[in-house]
Amino acid sequence: MKIDASKTVDSVDLNADVAEGCGQDDKLLTIVSSANVCCGLHAGSYAEMLATLQLAKQNNVRVGAHPGLNDRENFGRTNQSLDEGEYRALMAYQLGATKALCDLVGVSLEYVKPHGALYNQAASDEKLSDILVSEIKRFDPTLKVMGLSGGYLVKSAKNHGLEVISEVFADRNYEKDGSLVSRSKDNAVITDTDEAVKHVLQMLNEGEVTSICGATVPVEAQSICLHGDGEHAILFAQEIKKQLELQGIEISA
Repeated sequence: MKIDASKTVDSVDLNADVAEGCGQDDKLLTIVSSANVCCGLHAGSYAEMLATLQLAKQNNVRVGAHPGLNDRENFGRTNQSLDEGEYRALMAYQLGATKALCDLVGVSLEYVKPHGALYNQAASDEKLSDILVSEIKRFDPTLKVMGLSGGYLVKSAKNHGLEVISEVFADRNYEKDGSLVSRSKDNAVITDTDEAVKHVLQMLNEGEVTSICGATVPVEAQSICLHGDGEHAILFAQEIKKQLELQGIEISA
């Protein structure tokens, strides 16, 4: 659904994947409004989670769990095919650990955003998205679900009665079907700051994004993602925030 261009965007969430051991969390968490906290399987550790949650509390940043596949070797970015019980255990294990550390630090766990291959598989696989969402709901029905705009994860969360956060990406290119360009392709990741800002402004102001083949794809941009492991993450975050504020758009969860 295309956003009505006559409606002014007053605020938008800016999120980043953190607690992955990339050494940029301290700076990112002074800029973004939401933190997707790695749950210790695809990267990071309980110590990284603890330190990141403390930083999030200090900077008044909203906290979400960022569960991924048990795939540290590939940073959780290689597809896997598990049975339903394994997917449920994967989610329960990581959500439980994150909630326990949130309680320890004294912050609220607000949402869940799957990581990497799990995120992309769920966006395109209706059955998998339903398994993940139903497990999130079983764990805590008050949790919001963050997922790719137009993807099955968002649709499934709505069907289960959970609140959704429709997400777009500042540093990733799109295919004409609304999916993210595979990281196996050279043009998957946006590395130019001006291009990233232009990308974001198009999605916010026009409710669409230009795919790599030139076709426009409708998007709903409630939250903008930056990958915390990207070498341009800090610069992108600073410039996106600056340009949005110049347009009167507040960064807010």
